[in-house]
Amino acid sequence: MSPPLIYEPWFERAEYEARLSRVQTELKIRGLDGFLAFQPETVTWLTGFFTRGYGSFQLAIIPAEGLPTLVCRDVEEFYLDATCVFPKRAMWRDSDEPIAVAAKAIQASLGNAATIGVEIAAWPITVARYEQLKELLAAYKFTDTSRLVSAMRLIKSAPEIALQKLAGKAAEAGMQAAIDSVGIGISEREIAAEVCSAMIRAGSDLPGPGVMSSGVRALHLHGGYSDRILKAGDIVQIETTPNVRHYHARFMRPIHLGEASDEDLKVVESLIAIQNLAMEEVGPGVPAAVPDTVYREGVLSKGLRETYTNKTFYSVGLLLQPSGGESLEAAPGCGWNFETGMTFHTYVLAKGFGMSETIAVTETGYERLTNFKRQLFTV
Repeated sequence: MSPPLIYEPWFERAEYEARLSRVQTELKIRGLDGFLAFQPETVTWLTGFFTRGYGSFQLAIIPAEGLPTLVCRDVEEFYLDATCVFPKRAMWRDSDEPIAVAAKAIQASLGNAATIGVEIAAWPITVARYEQLKELLAAYKFTDTSRLVSAMRLIKSAPEIALQKLAGKAAEAGMQAAIDSVGIGISEREIAAEVCSAMIRAGSDLPGPGVMSSGVRALHLHGGYSDRILKAGDIVQIETTPNVRHYHARFMRPIHLGEASDEDLKVVESLIAIQNLAMEEVGPGVPAAVPDTVYREGVLSKGLRETYTNKTFYSVGLLLQPSGGESLEAAPGCGWNFETGMTFHTYVLAKGFGMSETIAVTETGYERLTNFKRQLFTV
């Protein structure tokens, strides 16, 4: 399957219409006249509109009935016309006050007075912008509906998962490039360049590479590449994080420079076994606490860590920077259940070694969207 071009709708119009219908149905149930979508992922998911300039002020006005209106900067008109499946729009120029343009567009869509839901938690709607909008729309009643669409987005359609599978292929290409380029005397930066190139050539919209660290930093999460030169005995921790049409899949593998000790091999084998047991528990209706507990008890019982505080699953899908994951995680005390169509990055870490996969929940269990040999690689 070849994905659509990034400057055309990523899905069939019917999929966007179905998403809009779900949101409008929920608005009516809640007694709301409309919804203001500020989170870039929400705008793209609902309308198709995507531009790399999503950092400029934009929003989608969703009435309880009728078509959405897009508000964005005028220089994005080409991408608005190319990607958005709905025709109504209001554009602001650099000489305008964007919030004032948005307020007029909201009134044109919803009337002079209305009760509306707002994505207050979205990063583009700063406190200053929110207060200015409320002042301009003094006859409006505002309510926080930040979870309205983000909750819907947790269940992916088959076309969405297909894009994540393509991202998984790009992740595999990046990991192979890392293994092929790692060596004593090679810098992290050189390896990162090979990883990024491989993922872009394999279809990724962004280069990554994701987590990449060596030496002492391999013991700590979220390392980025540097000019450090690799030495014999180093552990290189790699996570490749590509995306296709900004739908993500990612995974981690450890690489050891030189012959690995029996202890290192035993640690990685234990992590793989623990992760396999945890993933085997995944399925529709299963409490997330079940595999989460398998991870924690497995790591602690084998003495691989003294404490285990980090999450074990987090939802991934359509993500636009700075977002690194969706709003669903497995950690002690979580009370949600897996559902068919959810997709997760699931990982386990101990003693400088990390092992992870991206998976989709199926009707009978789970499916790996990243498929790469699970082992400690030695160079």
